[in-house]
Amino acid sequence: MQHASVVVHPLVLLSVTDHHARSVSRNSSKRVIGVLLGQDNGKTVNVANSFGIPFEEDEKDSKTWFLDHNYIEGMYDMFKKVNARERMIGWYHTGPKLRASDQEINDLFKRYIAKPVMVIVDVRPDTVGIPTDAYFAVEEIKDDGTETRKTFLHVPSAIEAEEAEEIGVEHLLRDIKDSTTTTLATRVSEQLASLQGLQSRLRDIHSYLLDVAAGALPVNHQIIYHLQDALNLLPDLSDPAVMKSFTSSTNDQLLVVYLSSLLRSVIALHALVDNKATIGRAEFEEGGDEKEKVKKPTDEDAKKLEEEKKVGEKGKGSNQSNADTGL
Repeated sequence: MQHASVVVHPLVLLSVTDHHARSVSRNSSKRVIGVLLGQDNGKTVNVANSFGIPFEEDEKDSKTWFLDHNYIEGMYDMFKKVNARERMIGWYHTGPKLRASDQEINDLFKRYIAKPVMVIVDVRPDTVGIPTDAYFAVEEIKDDGTETRKTFLHVPSAIEAEEAEEIGVEHLLRDIKDSTTTTLATRVSEQLASLQGLQSRLRDIHSYLLDVAAGALPVNHQIIYHLQDALNLLPDLSDPAVMKSFTSSTNDQLLVVYLSSLLRSVIALHALVDNKATIGRAEFEEGGDEKEKVKKPTDEDAKKLEEEKKVGEKGKGSNQSNADTGL
């Protein structure tokens, strides 16, 4: 039965990343391998949990590798006691690409699972896009009628989470994301990451076609058909009518951007002028109040003036009486 997709939960990605980080801390640059747990309903494989297993391999000889079977059985028995719904559905490794020994390791996992799924989790921090690639082992039938061979069939994979996992991931991302960045900067960075992912995919397609043309890789008609469909969907830019239509559409979009920038500048200048006018009006009112304060005497000053007048009048009266007496 053909599987539609493989759903990987964030808990699995965190577990695999931690497994690889612990391996790197022991000064080991080799890939790590583990077991995937979850549910398989026939069409969709739900990868909900995982655990790492001891694994060693020779980098020079792909046929020389070691995997602990007893560890797998013991860990799986303990996981069944915790959650019986999570069954063994496949295995993972941190690649980042397929290896020659993957088919032999996959045959080993067939002792526990009838059709194991293999998920390659790319733990490199400089990669762009979804860090998972899912595969199922199939037997490829050649067109020339020769002997069939085992190969891996790529299956679409997605990253999905339950509500509890979303809350946990949001708490983790709070310490990673910069809260000072604006929404526009975030959108631009996301678009840049998307373009970088597209560029890496195009680079892979280019290298694959060069290897096929040089005879280093066999021709896979399924891949060629998909590439042909993708190229047929591209517009024919050699047609003048298509070029004129693209140019008109681009000019319309840029006109909206230009008008928006112009309006934003006018509004900013208006706000600046309004602010200056408000500040000038406030300074003028404050200056007028100070002048009124200087011109208008206070109640205390009025009382002092009245007292001085009374004292002056008393003094004048006493001087006048003294003058009359002298006469």
